[in-house]
Amino acid sequence: MNLSASSNPSETFYAEWQCIKPINGLPRNHRHLLPASDGELATLSFLQDVMDILLQYLVTNFDRSTKVIDFHYPNELLQEYNWDLADQPQTLEEILSNCRIALKYAIKTGHPRYFNQLSTGLDMVGLAADWLTSTANTNMFTYEIAPVFVLLEYVTLRKMREIIGWPGGAGDGIFSPGGAISNMYAMLIARFKMFPEVKEKGMAAIPRLVAFTSEHSHFSVKKGAAALGIGTDSVILIRCDDRGKMIPSDLERRIVEAKQKGFVPFLVSATAGTTVYGAFDPLIAIADICKKYKIWMHVDGAWGGGLLMSRKHKWKLNGVERANSVTWNPHKMMGVPLQCSALLVREEGLMQSCNQMHASYLFQQDKHYDLSYDTGDKALQCGRHVDVFKLWLMWRAKGTVGFEAHIDKCLELAEYLYNKIKNREGFELVIEGKPQHTNVCFWYVPPSLRNMEDNEERMNRLSKVAPVIKARMMEYGTTMVSYQPLGDKVNFFRMVISNPAAAHQDIDFLIEEIERLGQDL
Repeated sequence: MNLSASSNPSETFYAEWQCIKPINGLPRNHRHLLPASDGELATLSFLQDVMDILLQYLVTNFDRSTKVIDFHYPNELLQEYNWDLADQPQTLEEILSNCRIALKYAIKTGHPRYFNQLSTGLDMVGLAADWLTSTANTNMFTYEIAPVFVLLEYVTLRKMREIIGWPGGAGDGIFSPGGAISNMYAMLIARFKMFPEVKEKGMAAIPRLVAFTSEHSHFSVKKGAAALGIGTDSVILIRCDDRGKMIPSDLERRIVEAKQKGFVPFLVSATAGTTVYGAFDPLIAIADICKKYKIWMHVDGAWGGGLLMSRKHKWKLNGVERANSVTWNPHKMMGVPLQCSALLVREEGLMQSCNQMHASYLFQQDKHYDLSYDTGDKALQCGRHVDVFKLWLMWRAKGTVGFEAHIDKCLELAEYLYNKIKNREGFELVIEGKPQHTNVCFWYVPPSLRNMEDNEERMNRLSKVAPVIKARMMEYGTTMVSYQPLGDKVNFFRMVISNPAAAHQDIDFLIEEIERLGQDL
């Protein structure tokens, strides 16, 4: 078939696709797609239809007049459609309908008024890179099956280590399935560094280990301790100041106490950008303590690591260069599509020694190329998704200055929100002072509570305000922002901004929408 005869190949594909007759009178289904013989036209037409669905969704994703969410309760969605898996194949038209339905009820995470999570926005170059990696459909464990992607991971991790401040970008690292796994890698490697025999002999062969992290740190530190057999009771939570920063004197006190009890301190996990307050622990003071007591220093910069790209804000991570390992999630502050998380390690070769199992069916030692590029044996996973290409391609498209501009804009929007509500009637800030990150935490106090005495009844009633407003937001579909309690503080809104589509008008809208939805409470 000569497709060049038409000035519009897609019209030719569609016309000829329409002429294809169903086999044995059956509706067209996946059996007519590649790798079926003569499956090219059917495949091209089907994928063009899929692309049309995706592009239509992308356009509405950024349209402020559309809903962020078309919310339905789980039982409603289950009853509205037949989601069951059947023995017989559906037609391709039914498959396309499945695609439309999935996107109809998907949350528009790129919408300018979506603020619910730390990962928001939708970058077009990153999206294109994700499509490409799915098309390549390969695994990251050896150079022989992912040559370009393995090299890009090497280049990108080295650049990230340079930005952290390790000379020449020396060290090691890997992209993992999210910050929780990156933090667990750090704990695993820190344990191995202190007691390498644990790899063969297990926890019974070593003393009782303890780790330290702030009371505002991410839950993944405890989860990692549970998974590695260290135990959640062996994670000691360090007190924070009023702005959510770890108190170094309390850290040192607890280290001394643990040693006096015969425990072995092996890891301190500092946080650069806590999940709720966006606080940055004092890394220089923590590094001094870790050096004094010979403890591995990890920095969980999953949320705050992106600020290293900004000349204006990177000072908040001063001291990160003294860490032994760093978690950094470009899928958060840098807007890379999910998932994209890196664990960076200062000492080269340690990950390999900790994790390698010498599987001879993958990591043959007599291959004809440099085996240092077979990175799979230093990972916990065997199958590992290509996550680096999204980041690398976006970095090529934006440059470091593009990431810097995005981060600076998000921090400016957070300060704009802070200035708008700090003296506004009905709004109370959870912590005083300008935001450290893009996190702005506040209560909305409806008119019925504004003149009440500050007592237990008021707190009980105030605790119900944010959940009701959030539910109404979702039912109207106008915007989304998260809430939570923390310590003795009842439910409050936690606003975070990482969405490149957000603008001042969206901050204004959020404030007014909260007032509209909560004024009768």
